[in-house]
Amino acid sequence: MDNKIEVLVVRPNQPLQMDLLSQRYHLHRYDLADAAGKSAMLAQVGEKIRAVVTTHGGGFSQCLLEQLPHLEIVASSSVGLDTLCVDHCLARNIAVTNTPNVLTDDVADMAIMLMLASVRRLQLGSRWIATGRWQEQGMAPLNTSLGQKHLGIVGLGRIGEAIAKRAQALGMKISYYGRTQKEHSSYTYFDNLVDLADEVDVLIPAIPGGRETEQLISKEVLRALGGNGYFVNISRGSVVDEQALVELLVAGELAGAGLDVFLNEPNVPPALLDLENVVLQPHCASGTHETRGAMAQLVVDNLAAHFAGEKLLSAV
Repeated sequence: MDNKIEVLVVRPNQPLQMDLLSQRYHLHRYDLADAAGKSAMLAQVGEKIRAVVTTHGGGFSQCLLEQLPHLEIVASSSVGLDTLCVDHCLARNIAVTNTPNVLTDDVADMAIMLMLASVRRLQLGSRWIATGRWQEQGMAPLNTSLGQKHLGIVGLGRIGEAIAKRAQALGMKISYYGRTQKEHSSYTYFDNLVDLADEVDVLIPAIPGGRETEQLISKEVLRALGGNGYFVNISRGSVVDEQALVELLVAGELAGAGLDVFLNEPNVPPALLDLENVVLQPHCASGTHETRGAMAQLVVDNLAAHFAGEKLLSAV
């Protein structure tokens, strides 16, 4: 019998990092068990579990927490915390770590890609060729230039700043909304989200999910963005009134959208699937080998630091 630390895997890491974890710890694959197997696993080893490995998609519930009396740390390979019972963990002095910073550039790149693809009508152009309309009808309809357009960013954190930097290189004007004004930012600050939406051509939220931001991008905000405005979302599906977004896009009251996240993933509102002014991605803004590997390694390194009694690399 080895003396390896017992770790519960709610959602697995990348293969290389899973191999590292399996060498160092005794892994219990909660993710691979059915409902009966999960219950049996917790009954057998719940009291021995000292660490949990998970992701935003896997989450970590209060119900599961209550079955792990000796848990010390939850290491999540994600930035988002809205699927983790963080407050309950911290109340029990259980450390929680996530993986900020390492995905900033890839998420910002996805935001710019979706903005370009939406405004320049990549979807329409591709279908124009595929359906033979180029041969039958000639050139596709003109689209819109991004140069000199006005970008509104909701939440000027790490990702928001990275998006702004990239958009500036395209010649865009930048404004932002947040709870407080950034003291050293040169971008124009709005303390009212409807006013920001009314002013800009493209609106991009770069904020976490959770109760505090639920439907922050309301129908009123989307209406203010208007028939010439574009909405791009790389944050969480919960931050926007998705039903209102779909209604306005179908009615032509928004010019277009680029969406990487949805309210009820992996289910996407069917009405969005056939719209040529909407570009969709399957929640993969951080989905590169490089970034997912870095996120996975941060989970490994946080666990190592914790059990060595060292400072955590990315504690919540």
